Amino acid sequence: MINAERAMDALGDPTRRLVFKRLRNRTRSVGEIAEGMDVSRPAVSQHLKVLKAAGLVVVRAEGARRLYGVDTRGIEALRGWLDGFWEEALVAFKQAAEREATKGRKPR
Repeated sequence: MINAERAMDALGDPTRRLVFKRLRNRTRSVGEIAEGMDVSRPAVSQHLKVLKAAGLVVVRAEGARRLYGVDTRGIEALRGWLDGFWEEALVAFKQAAEREATKGRKPR
């Protein structure tokens, strides 16, 4: 099971967010991810290791290369966690609206 809080912790680092964002549209090698970044390929590899451990990235071997991509299960876990906040906010809003509606009514 993927831990949404661990995933958010992993994305707390700006460089890791950039690495993750570069995987948004397709799988890439470490070299492709590191291209144009201010960090080394070994540093990118370390960031990918953290993202993989957090359940946000998958890796597959293609010959001698390793290709990294977004793990949709991690995205789903994050979305589920965030949706919980949205549901709580909607329930609280509904309760507040109902309280306001009953304030305006006169007792019979």
